[in-house]
Amino acid sequence: MLIVLTSEKPLQDEAQQINNLFDAGLEILHLRKPTFTIDGYRSLLNLIEIKYHNRIMTHQFPELTLEYTLRGIHLQEQARLDLEDALAVTTKVYKNKGFSVSSSFHSIEDIKNCPVDFDYVLLSPVFGSISKSGYEGKEFDVTALKETVIGMGGINENTLQETYKLGFKGVGVLGGVWNTKNSLTSFLEIKQANDQVIKAKN
Repeated sequence: MLIVLTSEKPLQDEAQQINNLFDAGLEILHLRKPTFTIDGYRSLLNLIEIKYHNRIMTHQFPELTLEYTLRGIHLQEQARLDLEDALAVTTKVYKNKGFSVSSSFHSIEDIKNCPVDFDYVLLSPVFGSISKSGYEGKEFDVTALKETVIGMGGINENTLQETYKLGFKGVGVLGGVWNTKNSLTSFLEIKQANDQVIKAKN
């Protein structure tokens, strides 16, 4: 599984860049814009081709899942913790409507102790972050976990093989795509390397 998270900041021609990634075979995009209002999210979604909406997970404004028929919702760590006892019900409501639900974690213990089964979880940082300076990698070994764990943090074509060796079922990329000269070229390099690693595993 190869996931790309959007840049936190607005980018020039961002929707077109996102469409290009989908055209090139992107499976899942996580739409994460912490500074955007719901109308900011809508403005970006309106410029992304409708045929790709069902590949988008939103990190905020879960009502957009229905409005745009998105893939589902992603609960960031604080949002998951804030739900407390309502977490299981909230997750079930969205799953019953046919939406995917994922969440973010920063420790293996927290994944083990979470009472909810998500479609997949993001665990970071695996390696030193490309997008956040001073965010040192922990090289988690998740081979013993039954959950579908996606590795994030410092993921690019050079760290893919090591990520899968640690037991991850997929990778999430942010800086490896957006902090480069050409997002499409970088994505294609990562996708090609990812496909080769998966093929070799199987």
